[in-house]
Amino acid sequence: MLRVAVVGSGPSGVYAAQALVQQQAVPEVSVHVLDRLPCPYGLVRYGVAPDHEKIKSLQNTLRAVLEHPRVSFLGNVHVGPPPLVPRRLLGLYHAVVYCVGAATDRRLGVPGEELPGSCSATEFVSWYSAHPDAPGDTFALGARSAVVIGVGNVAVDVARVLARGAEELRPTDVPHLALGALADSRVTDVHMVGRRGPSQAKFTTKELRELGSLTGADVLVRDDELALDPAYRDPSGLPAAGRRNVEVLRDWARREPMGRPRRIQLRFFLRPAALLGESAVRAVRFERTAPDGRGGVAGTGVFEDIDAQLVLRSVGYRGVPLPGLPFDERRGTVPNAAGRVLRGGVPAPGEYVAGWIKRGPTGVIGTNRPCAKETVASLLADAGVLAARPVAEDPLAALRAAGVEPVEWTGWLRIEAAEAALGEALGRTRVKIPDWAELLGAARAED
Repeated sequence: MLRVAVVGSGPSGVYAAQALVQQQAVPEVSVHVLDRLPCPYGLVRYGVAPDHEKIKSLQNTLRAVLEHPRVSFLGNVHVGPPPLVPRRLLGLYHAVVYCVGAATDRRLGVPGEELPGSCSATEFVSWYSAHPDAPGDTFALGARSAVVIGVGNVAVDVARVLARGAEELRPTDVPHLALGALADSRVTDVHMVGRRGPSQAKFTTKELRELGSLTGADVLVRDDELALDPAYRDPSGLPAAGRRNVEVLRDWARREPMGRPRRIQLRFFLRPAALLGESAVRAVRFERTAPDGRGGVAGTGVFEDIDAQLVLRSVGYRGVPLPGLPFDERRGTVPNAAGRVLRGGVPAPGEYVAGWIKRGPTGVIGTNRPCAKETVASLLADAGVLAARPVAEDPLAALRAAGVEPVEWTGWLRIEAAEAALGEALGRTRVKIPDWAELLGAARAED
């Protein structure tokens, strides 16, 4: 039997496991899906906004794979630091597929970025998604004005959560402390700012339109800013997604505000130059940009300050090195050829990558399926050589002997039951547990 470890239980990892057990070329394949967290599903659990129930329902598809008889979920398994360095894993499995994503966010690189009140959208998302690594402190939402820097889907999610009433989030699985903080929020203005124009924004039209459906917030767009984009007046030459985005923004620019309690202001052609403040951020200084005729923008030397007591940057993600694996610092990925890890330009037997750590942070959740299939095709092509390698007869026993205490699927089911019970006790639906100790305690509770 070919024994394979998949490191990471997000979409790319689960799609890789699915491709391995559904293929017919190598009929006997056993897959252990390892995850640092005691809970499966990766960014579907910890990155999708709580009010996006349809996307979160993808967990049901991932669940079916993880319940396959030849797939085992092993949470609370930290790969990278000793004892589970990549070389050690290769002694336990014939092949290892690393699906560890892009775990950090990009920086702005401007003065004042370290001021209190400035943080990454990733941290904010982790907080309202109950990620156990998120700071235990409640996000201070005493700010009146928040600036979200970036115009992608994550920026839209963050702006929407800040502007949405807490009662609308109550039926979701948002953790209870975060729900309370959102209920007490004093934020009235959310500015979502991009350095380029509307035709180059990265959000999808579906996400964009959701801002306009909020009952408690006006969406404000400046026609003069939109008009700086050469494609604004006639978007017919744009790709379909860009054309639809521009059409939505043109419609909003014509609307009169309705006097709702919150405002979402979409701003374009503004590049962050500095975060202003002494003991905490009080404003963001932006430089007006203009199209440079080559698809980019250039600074104009004209500056504008936007008041802000909370600044959330959402300008992209980046992979981080995994100890023991090669890493391309420039691209933020593991060097690979069709998913085969390259060491010194040569494929490393038994080592593979899929997902963002393979190709960079591009695409949507569904993009991970063909990416994983390509990697699995490479692995299966190498199966004859891989199967000849001596490995542990019982990898799970070997993990335990090394001092690792995995949370198996039954442990995850106990966490699910504990979250359902917590929701019932709070008069809500299932509520996520945000704490490492509580998660592990629930996983190991007696039935």
